[in-house]
Amino acid sequence: MGVNVVIVESPAKAKTINKYLGSGYEVVASFGHVRDLPPKDGSVDPDADFAMLWESDGRGAKRIAEIAKLVKGADKLILATDPDREGEAISWHLLEALRDKRVLKDMPVERVTFNAITKQAVQQAMAQPRQIDSALVEAYLARRALDYLVGFRLSPVLWRKLPGARSAGRVQSVALRLVCERESEIERFRKKEYWSLVATLATPRGETFEARLVGADGQKIQRLDVGTEAEARAFEKALAEAHFAVTSVEAKPARRHPYAPFTTSTLQQEASRKLGFAPNRTMQVAQRLYEGVDIGGETVGLITYMRTDGVDVAPEAVSAIRDLIGKDYGARYVPGAPRKYTAKQKNAQEAHEAIRPTDVRRHPRDVAKVLEPEQARLYDLIWKRTVASQMESAELERTTVDIDATVGGLGASLGRRLELRATGQVVKFDGFLALYTEDRDDDGEDEDGKRLPAMTVGEKLARKSIATTQHFTEPPPRYSEASLVKRMEELGIGRPSTYAATLQTLQDREYVRIEKKRLVPEDKGRLVIAFLENFFERYVEYGFTAALEERLDLVSNHELDWKALLRDFWRDFAAALDETKELRVSDVLAALNDSLGPHIFPDKGDGSNPRVCPSCGSGMLSLKLGKFGAFIGCSNYPECRFTRQLSAPSGDGETDGPAGAGADGTRRLGTDPATGLEVTVRDGRFGPYVQLGEGEKPKRTSLPKGMSPGGLDLDRAVALLELPKEVAKHPESGEAILVGIGRYGPYVQHGRTYANLEKDDDVLAIGANRAIDLVIAKESGAKSRFGRGAAPAGREIGEHPTLGGPVTVMAGRYGPYVKHGSVNATLPKGKDPAGLTMEEAVALIAARAETAGSGKKPVRGKAAPKAKAAAKEKAPAKAKAAGKAKAAAKPKAAKPKD
Repeated sequence: MGVNVVIVESPAKAKTINKYLGSGYEVVASFGHVRDLPPKDGSVDPDADFAMLWESDGRGAKRIAEIAKLVKGADKLILATDPDREGEAISWHLLEALRDKRVLKDMPVERVTFNAITKQAVQQAMAQPRQIDSALVEAYLARRALDYLVGFRLSPVLWRKLPGARSAGRVQSVALRLVCERESEIERFRKKEYWSLVATLATPRGETFEARLVGADGQKIQRLDVGTEAEARAFEKALAEAHFAVTSVEAKPARRHPYAPFTTSTLQQEASRKLGFAPNRTMQVAQRLYEGVDIGGETVGLITYMRTDGVDVAPEAVSAIRDLIGKDYGARYVPGAPRKYTAKQKNAQEAHEAIRPTDVRRHPRDVAKVLEPEQARLYDLIWKRTVASQMESAELERTTVDIDATVGGLGASLGRRLELRATGQVVKFDGFLALYTEDRDDDGEDEDGKRLPAMTVGEKLARKSIATTQHFTEPPPRYSEASLVKRMEELGIGRPSTYAATLQTLQDREYVRIEKKRLVPEDKGRLVIAFLENFFERYVEYGFTAALEERLDLVSNHELDWKALLRDFWRDFAAALDETKELRVSDVLAALNDSLGPHIFPDKGDGSNPRVCPSCGSGMLSLKLGKFGAFIGCSNYPECRFTRQLSAPSGDGETDGPAGAGADGTRRLGTDPATGLEVTVRDGRFGPYVQLGEGEKPKRTSLPKGMSPGGLDLDRAVALLELPKEVAKHPESGEAILVGIGRYGPYVQHGRTYANLEKDDDVLAIGANRAIDLVIAKESGAKSRFGRGAAPAGREIGEHPTLGGPVTVMAGRYGPYVKHGSVNATLPKGKDPAGLTMEEAVALIAARAETAGSGKKPVRGKAAPKAKAAAKEKAPAKAKAAGKAKAAAKPKAAKPKD
C-alpha cells in the first residue's frame, strides 16, 4: 500500500507537518514555484490570445522530477501550499507539471489549506479537502501576464529613449510616482512665518496651566493668522495688561476603541514604527514564526498566516483571548460581547483570519527564550495587538476652558477683549491602553495625561507669564516605508502581500534611497516617472491602477473572464507603445525639461532666469543624455563646456568641466583648505567618487553605499579624502586601528586584520569603541550581531531537511555565502544574511550544486584525497576555459520585475 504525498512550499513546514500526519503521509517541499515565465520576449503572446510559455529552471526541473518519482505508486496527491493566490498558483503549476510527465493517471488529487501550522489546524484541513480554485489561478495568470507585458514591452522603450534608466513595472512605477510627487511638494513648499501666544495662568488656589490665544475683538484667530512679530508683540502687550476670567468650562466624556488585529500592511507599518523593521524584514521574521519553532520537543507555528487582508479572528481564538483578559486584567477589561472587525478596504481579499498567535496562552515572555531576538520582538507585538483588540475601550475626559482677557475695561472706547482657550484630556479608565498603544507617523501633540485644574465660570485668574513664539510652517514629510505602505493601501494600489517586494525593487534599481528612515527619490527615479507621466500617463495614474486591481478581484470571484481583462488592457497599451516608436530623443528631453524644471532649475530667489548658464552668461541650460545617464549642459557647447549633475547644487557646486564631463557627472565642491587643490565629485564606471586636484594620479575615494553624490558637501568630501585614518589604538598591541574605504566597502583595520563596517555604521563618524569592537570580534572569532565582517565561524541555520548535515551562513572575502558540506553558494546581491531562511538556503545550495556540473547532491565531510588531487590537476585548464567563456559571453537583458 502506498502513501499519501503532501506538497508544501518550504522544508521547515514539511518537517513540522510530517510529524502531525504520521507514517501514512510523506510531506515534501516544492521550494516555492517550480515554473515561471522565461525572461525573454514572447513568453506572453497577445497575438495568440495571451498564450503563456512556462519553463522550469534547473532547480525547478530537478524538483519536479523528484516529486514525480515520489508520486509514482502513491495513493493520493495532496497540494497543501499557502492559502492565498500565490499558493494556489504554486499548486496549479505543480499539478500541470506532473500531468505533463503523465505520472498522475487516475490518482486522486486534493487541495487543502490551513491558516496556521498547528496539529489541530492541519488535521482539520486534511478532513476538508477541495479542488484547485480555478478563479484564483486565473486571477494569478492575469496579474502575471499584466506585469510581464508592462515590464517587457515598456522597459525597452525606456532603454531606447532614456539612457541610464532601468526597468518599469506596473505597480512599482506607481509607488515611485508617490515618492517623487511628495519630493516635488517639498521642493515647491515655501515656508510661512507665524506666531503663537500662550499664557501661563493660575487659579486662586495657585494651580497653574497654559491657555492659547484663539480670538480677538470678536474675530477667531487660527494657527497661522498672527503672521508678523509686530502683530504678536501688540497682542503680547495687550495680554500683559489684561484681566483674566473663566467664561465657560466644558467636560465631555469620550471613548477610545482598540485597534483591529494585524493585517499584512498594518503589521508592516507598526513593525516599522515600533521595531524599526523594513517591510521585507518583517515578512521574513513573520515567515519563521508562521512555520514554527521547537517548543518542548514539538515544532509548532506561533502565528497564523501572515499574508492577509482579513481582520476577523476565529471564534475559539476570541474565546481564549477573552478568558486570558479576564484572568490577567480583571472582568472590567472584558467587553460585554466579543468585538467584531471589518476590513476598511473595499477590495479586501482572501477569506483569512487576521495575523494572530495560534495559541494566545503562549505569552511572549515564555517563548522568548526559544526565539531569536527579532522573532521575540515581532511575536510580542502581534500578541499584544491581538489581545488588546478584544479588550474594553478606554474612557477619557476631555475638558475645554474658555477665558476672557479684557483690556481697559468692557465698554471703554480703547478697551479690547481677547479670548484664550485651555484644553486637557485625562484617562479615566485605561482599558486596552493598559496593554497597547499604536505609534503614528506624525508628531502631533498627545494630550493624554494633561489634566486641567478645577475651575468655575466667573473665576478670576492670575497671569504668570506670556510666551510669544515664532514658528514657520514645515513641508510635508517624506514617506517612510510604513507611511508609503499605508498610502498605497488607501489608494488600492497593488496588494499588501507584494508591498515589501515593491519597496525593495525600488531600492535595488536605485530609484530611491533611504535617508533617516525616509524614502528619497534618486534622479534616475525622477527621470523615469517624468517620462512615464508624459508619454504613458494613464499607466501611472492611481485611479487606473486601483481600478485594475478591482477587476482582478472580479476575476478571482468568478465575475470576469481573465482573457477579456487582458484584451481590454492590451488594446490601449499597445496603442500607447506604438505612439512612442517615432518619438525622438529631443522630444523626450523637451518634455523632461518642462516636467522637472522646478527640480533641476530651481528659482534663485533674485528674479534671474535659473536656466541661464553661469559660465558663459548667454547659453541656456538644459537636460542632456550621456553614456552614463542624464546631466545638465549649456546650449553653447562646444564653445561653452559647462556641465553639472541633474540635481541643482547649492553654493559653489557649479563648474566649467572638461568636454564630456557631464557624462561622468563632474561637480566642483570647492577648494581643499590644506592643499589648495580643487575637490570634485564624479560619477565613474564603478560608482560615484571624490577627487582631489587633477593630474596623472590624483587622490580619489569612493563614496560609501547609501551616500548620495548630490547631497555631498565640501567638508564631507575632504573627510573622505583623508581616509584611511587612525580612529583608535588596539587595547592589547597599542597599534593603530584605521578606518577606510576599500574594494569591498568601508572597513576598520588592525595590522593584517580587516573587519567590514556594518550597514548602520558611518565611515566618517565611527568612534573608537565601535572600531575596537569590530576588530576584536574579527580577531577572536566572536560576534555581537551577524552581518558583514562576521567571524569565520558563521551562523548555523539548522540541519539540511533532506540531505542532513549543518547549513551555515558564512561571511567571506567576496561577500556572504551559505555552506553545506563542500558546496558554497553566494547570497544574491542585497540579500541580508541575517534574514536568510532555510528554504532560501536550500534553494541556493541546490542551484549551486547543479551549476557546478556534477549533478550530485551536496555531501558532508571532507573530499577524498584522490578527488582533491584530480581537481587540483584540472584546475589550470578549467580556469583557462572559464576565462575564454567569460570573454565570449554576452550580457543578459535585465529581467523587469514588479
